[in-house]
Amino acid sequence: EVQLVESGGGLVQPGGSLRLSCEASGFAFSTYTMTWVRQAPGKGLEWIAIINRNGNSTSYTTSVKGRFTISRDNAKNTLYLQMNSLKPEDTAVYYCANPETGYRGQGTQVTVSS
Repeated sequence: EVQLVESGGGLVQPGGSLRLSCEASGFAFSTYTMTWVRQAPGKGLEWIAIINRNGNSTSYTTSVKGRFTISRDNAKNTLYLQMNSLKPEDTAVYYCANPETGYRGQGTQVTVSS
């Protein structure tokens, strides 16, 4: 059974940091490109970051570039998203996803508020 389990979300003040994790199982994690997407209240899904299979190539949407870092540890079947300088507009449910298969986790809530 394919599983993607996100963790690490929470409430943080503007300017703060969080590190999200996504533990993968049930598929050959190291052979797939992986992404982070988010959904803000009342809005659609937004792609924010992508990383290739071996982690040496990444890309970000403009709004998070320079603040967020996607990474992976294939030995641990885990995807990460380091989020710094958080803004209220980053408030959303964050999901890890396999863009090739369409699998997506259950999400973790990130709320940026003072």
